[in-house]
Amino acid sequence: MMRNMDSWARDVRTQTERQAMPIMTYPGLPLVGLNVMDIVTSGEQQARCIAALAGAYRSLAALTLMDLSVEAEAFGCPIQYSADEVPTVTGAILHDLEQVEALPLPSPETGRTAAYLEAARRAAALIENRPLFGGMIGPYSLAVRLRDMSRLMLDLMLQPERVHALLERVTRFLIAYARGFRAAGAHGLVIAEPAAGLLSPAHCDEFSSAYVRRIVAAVQDEEFLVVLHNCGRTRELVPSLVSTGAGMLHFGNAVDMLDILPQVPRDVLAAGNIDPSSVFRHGKPEQVRSATLALLRRTADYPNFVLSSGCDVPPGTPLQNIDAFYGALDEFNGRRGEATLADIG
Repeated sequence: MMRNMDSWARDVRTQTERQAMPIMTYPGLPLVGLNVMDIVTSGEQQARCIAALAGAYRSLAALTLMDLSVEAEAFGCPIQYSADEVPTVTGAILHDLEQVEALPLPSPETGRTAAYLEAARRAAALIENRPLFGGMIGPYSLAVRLRDMSRLMLDLMLQPERVHALLERVTRFLIAYARGFRAAGAHGLVIAEPAAGLLSPAHCDEFSSAYVRRIVAAVQDEEFLVVLHNCGRTRELVPSLVSTGAGMLHFGNAVDMLDILPQVPRDVLAAGNIDPSSVFRHGKPEQVRSATLALLRRTADYPNFVLSSGCDVPPGTPLQNIDAFYGALDEFNGRRGEATLADIG
């Protein structure tokens, strides 16, 4: 179903009640009796999980899996799988940047990327009451997985032109993948660019944001909205992230949202940033409630703020903690409404 995502974003910014959009799909596993392997290898099973989670919780949007191994696997990286852990890349494939020119350009319509596009197609057909966002890795973070973090950081200094050649190649693939999500019926896309959070502002702009801008330009319009996620030292990087033109910026829990929000234009949504590991996964419900209420109170003056997790909520997260997150949101909205009425009276 087509949606005007410009109107959707404007509605989020102008509603009196705070809204939530945690990055989560794995917590839906117990709702459908599946494990991690089931949904990272089958588009049909992943769509079941996405739909079940959408039926249980009122997130602003449904999301396909945020799996930062699937694109690297498409290029040939070895992957470690588990029934209860997120897939991980176990080794780089570019041992010399001279190999870049010979690096095959995969098709998103094959392998596990095809399964994720199938998940988007099926989930979009099942979920009618909110937008669906696809998920994919960002260009610099994909280059890191193909080359290795420490090697690529050195390459930025010694062989920048070859790094750009690598980024050109992966960006071509990611644009095709992004267009695949749009064709599948998704209403937007979450681009996860965590590795760029370790760069200096100048390097972030040159080696990440410049390429993210091209992805945004290729797919974002009034019917398709791009969310850019960065989870590093993002206080200094905010101007570079804003420059990409993404309709929503998403921030990890390493930063204070009050350092971020003053730098984000009011017509751009900014989301974050409850710790997905120590709070969502390993915390108690009361800890989740307390952390969520504290963040909501501290960000109350920013209408473009969207409550979210700091990153992908991991497998094994107790549903009681998800309940506590949304319960705290209800509590805040109720108390906020009472305070407003009292002020008017």
